[in-house]
Amino acid sequence: MRVTCLIENESVREDCQAEHGLSLYIETAGRRILMDAGQSDLFLQNAAVLGIDLSRTDTAVLSHGHYDHGGGLKAFCSVNRHAKIYARREVFGAYYSIRSHQEKYIGLPEDLKTDPDRFILCSGNMRIDDSLFLFSDIGAERGVPSANLRLMKKENGILERDDFRHEQCLVISENGKKYLFSGCAHHGILNILDRYRELFQEEPDAVFSGFHMVKKDGYSEEDIKTIIDTAKELSGLKTRFYTGHCTGEEPFRIMKEIMKEQLHELHCGTVVSTD
Repeated sequence: MRVTCLIENESVREDCQAEHGLSLYIETAGRRILMDAGQSDLFLQNAAVLGIDLSRTDTAVLSHGHYDHGGGLKAFCSVNRHAKIYARREVFGAYYSIRSHQEKYIGLPEDLKTDPDRFILCSGNMRIDDSLFLFSDIGAERGVPSANLRLMKKENGILERDDFRHEQCLVISENGKKYLFSGCAHHGILNILDRYRELFQEEPDAVFSGFHMVKKDGYSEEDIKTIIDTAKELSGLKTRFYTGHCTGEEPFRIMKEIMKEQLHELHCGTVVSTD
């Protein structure tokens, strides 16, 4: 399997442009998959630079209903007219970020709804084929990222805390190994791994996911403790982790000191081969 990062907040190549968001292109023995599409058409430009023809993609997966993961889907539909887009049924909700008492809409572009035939809206788990599996229904027993506290949804004109029912994870099975993909891990990476183990009775071989630990206004002692405790628990697994986007530079630095070569950065132009 080969995973290419098309969009992330930073780039490792001068000819690939970065933006706040995430998009991964995944090639397996039998599938060409787009996981998220950033916030604009920039992922298409980077794909062309990297020699990737997204018109040949056969499957698209949207991790959750935020603009920085699904904003580019309209552009994707313009170059690829056949791939179905798998998303949660709640993905078109009205999602907001609250900062300094100001509401900012962070949901998907409204015009995506004009092409409903492209979407397969999931509720619960879904097996796409023998190699692709989607899961949700993730608990919150381990706590969720504190950065979630400013993320809201609006229902009947009233803002309430987002419960991230619109988030789902992708599992790819190939050559006897399993790979777990999540966009931002808004449910918390430990809760996601608990749900994965409940479904598969084992640990994944690799995880590709943001950890949603970034804080623009600094980190409290409790935040640092959570980051350290998470890294210590992850370091006890056999799993390799590839992360970026919403993890944050300081959390990554702290986790890297604990997890060493078990933890790797994902940036625009990064290519990971699992062979």
